[in-house]
Amino acid sequence: MALELRHLRCLVAIVDAGTLTDAAAELDVSQAAVSRTLAGLEAELGTRLLRRTARQVSVTPAGERVLGRARRLLAAAEDLVAEAGGHATRLRIGYAWSAMGRHTVAFQRRWAALHPDTEVQLVRTNSATAGLAEGACDLAVLRVLPDTRRFDSALVGSERRVCALAADDPWARRRSLRLAEVGERTLVVDRRTGTTTPDLWPSDARPAVEHTSDVDDWLTVIAAGRCVGVTAEGTAAQYRRPGVVYRPIRDAEPIAVRLAWWRDDPPATTAAAVALLADLYREG
Repeated sequence: MALELRHLRCLVAIVDAGTLTDAAAELDVSQAAVSRTLAGLEAELGTRLLRRTARQVSVTPAGERVLGRARRLLAAAEDLVAEAGGHATRLRIGYAWSAMGRHTVAFQRRWAALHPDTEVQLVRTNSATAGLAEGACDLAVLRVLPDTRRFDSALVGSERRVCALAADDPWARRRSLRLAEVGERTLVVDRRTGTTTPDLWPSDARPAVEHTSDVDDWLTVIAAGRCVGVTAEGTAAQYRRPGVVYRPIRDAEPIAVRLAWWRDDPPATTAAAVALLADLYREG
């Protein structure tokens, strides 16, 4: 069996849909056809990609590696078809939380004016690389340094750290806070994609921590008044929610904002995207 795009589409559809039955409906084929296609792909690659039970599928470590590359190959194939037909190409920019902060809309509008032949799509993926490792995007906006063995990145700007707290918290009446006093509260942290860890404080003055796994859960915990959060000011621009306010932490180091890409596969528009976003941060 020669490896074909339909095998990769089948793998991606199963993972995204969650079951073979739902993937079959999405692909408009029978469940038996999905099962055969997946089995053929695993046979061709010589490894198990998915663990299958009656109710769900889970991705094996080998499947994780193949899945990211499969998404990238499918995206490249779509772009090739678009270019051959004279249609606009696509640049997928991933983010986990805050996109480009208050520069998000300006980036989209300026890009459309400067590069009308390349459509920008913003893709939110709740992973440490904002979808880059998973093949969900071509560039990723990151506020942590990525694995330099796999990815290159460019510093495009920085953002202040802010404290997120409940709107009825006594601190909500203040204009700014200090890092040491924030450390006296219980901190809610997204261990997978967050920018803040207890290491931000001295070892003898670190806050108690609760963990969450998504920005919506993070905001819900904070709005309830049980915890506070520390994040980049881009979060304050992207996630304005009733019951939550943001106050700057005046003595905390700023957070670096980067655009990242696969070291061995940089998009042709990388330099243009880096330049535009860096300009926006400088202007801001």
